[in-house]
Amino acid sequence: MIRLEVLGDIGAMMAAEIMAGERAVTKAVGDAGTGLKTAWRGQIISAGLGQRLARTIRVAQYPKGKPSLNAAALVWSQAPVVVGAHDTGPLIRSRNGFWLVIPTPAAGKSARGGRITPGEWERRRGMRLRFIYRPRGPSLLVAEGRLNARGVGVASRSKTGRGLTTVPIFLLVPQVKLRKRLDLNRDAKAALDRIPRTIVTNWVEGKTG
Repeated sequence: MIRLEVLGDIGAMMAAEIMAGERAVTKAVGDAGTGLKTAWRGQIISAGLGQRLARTIRVAQYPKGKPSLNAAALVWSQAPVVVGAHDTGPLIRSRNGFWLVIPTPAAGKSARGGRITPGEWERRRGMRLRFIYRPRGPSLLVAEGRLNARGVGVASRSKTGRGLTTVPIFLLVPQVKLRKRLDLNRDAKAALDRIPRTIVTNWVEGKTG
């Protein structure tokens, strides 16, 4: 005959076990979320996309402020379109079916920061752009002027036309394939794969520590 006897309060022991599990799961998920945020930010910086875009990667853990066996972490970007484009490398076409306009260095910067448009360029420079179609390679929007010391196209000050040249200001292409510069899924999979063994480690350490 086998006799089984439970020493102590089994209800309290089960409650303590559940609490240990909740803490283990919550810590493992939280560490995975924080680690994934760091990994994604590192990828963005290494790809040369800048600190500003990297800082758009955020993490939140649920439920907030308490341990749970159903803990979850959400890692996301506050600039999902930009980050997603560099992650997938999509083919980009003009919305109206005509041209994508790409400024050359001679176009300079927009007064608002970032890329300048042909309309803004003409207003600021007081010059008209001329379209040049090329069957091979990008077509062009050019201006008859000169390059200043910063390499930006400006109007010629010469009354005789001396130094006047045709300056390519914008490239025109029907579509462009954005190079894939990120692999966010790689880091996400690695973070998920680490969670089970991290839970076990945390659970054991929580009981013996």
